[in-house]
Amino acid sequence: HTHTYIYAYIRVCVCDDRVDALFIYVLVNVLLLLRQSLFLVISAQKYIYCEAWMALRGFWQLQKLIVSYSDWGGSSRGIRAFMESHLPTYKECNPQLEVVTELIRGQHPHLKGFYRNKNQRVICVKNLCPEDILLQATRLRNALGRKVVKLKTRHVTKNPSVQGTWTTDMQL
Repeated sequence: HTHTYIYAYIRVCVCDDRVDALFIYVLVNVLLLLRQSLFLVISAQKYIYCEAWMALRGFWQLQKLIVSYSDWGGSSRGIRAFMESHLPTYKECNPQLEVVTELIRGQHPHLKGFYRNKNQRVICVKNLCPEDILLQATRLRNALGRKVVKLKTRHVTKNPSVQGTWTTDMQL
């Protein structure tokens, strides 16, 4: 009974955007230490991971999410189930986000996110189950929308060492 109450409280806090990340972190760690209900801890961690929030300077970066699907294609079976089961709750938990569904025949389903910095990301969700599509939609929401930058070296620093970079084969 207590476990259900804690889980429901975490869920309500996350959906109402009144979530305190430190509070949830401490709560999950306390549950891990108590080990009273392993199933609750696993489900709480999974739900917190799916509902983690990301904003930059207090503003959500994802402005618009387009859910594209086909009404007869076999690869769109999962996204059609996602739209029936998870999409209404997802819209309700994310009122700051404009969610649009788009019917495209003869193409694989995909999620397209438009960010404040004018960037966009497209994720193909063909043949995925509704839970995996929810995870991908949440990852789009949590991303900042920045372009991925390939690093030229493994070690990046603003203040390089005068003595050189440390390696494992250094001889003293």
